[in-house]
Amino acid sequence: MTLPEFGLFLIAILMSVAGQWLLKAGALKLGQVNTSNFSSHVLGILTNPELLMGLTCYGLGAIVYILVLTRVKLSVAGPAAAVVYVFTVLLGYFVFQEPIPLSRVIGLGLITCGVLLVIWKS
Repeated sequence: MTLPEFGLFLIAILMSVAGQWLLKAGALKLGQVNTSNFSSHVLGILTNPELLMGLTCYGLGAIVYILVLTRVKLSVAGPAAAVVYVFTVLLGYFVFQEPIPLSRVIGLGLITCGVLLVIWKS
């Protein structure tokens, strides 16, 4: 992966992580969904600024990812996109104060090692 390709890939990843953050922030404002409030929640999704911005970030991230796919093999870009999981867990920990159990830390380490192996040029 060249530096410009890595830059595009990083933008796609960051847009996806920003989308995750905004969707979680918006979902917290909605509260839990159940059968009695399902309709109001669907309408709430359409009027919640965080949720709309989160969906926009996902859309922009997908566009940038498509640009990455014009330059990078899918067998590299697809697995490398798993780095989103690492950033998402860190986001949950630092922003939403979610705990990270040891098993998840080990899993994130394995994901990171796997991504490095996939993008490493021989």
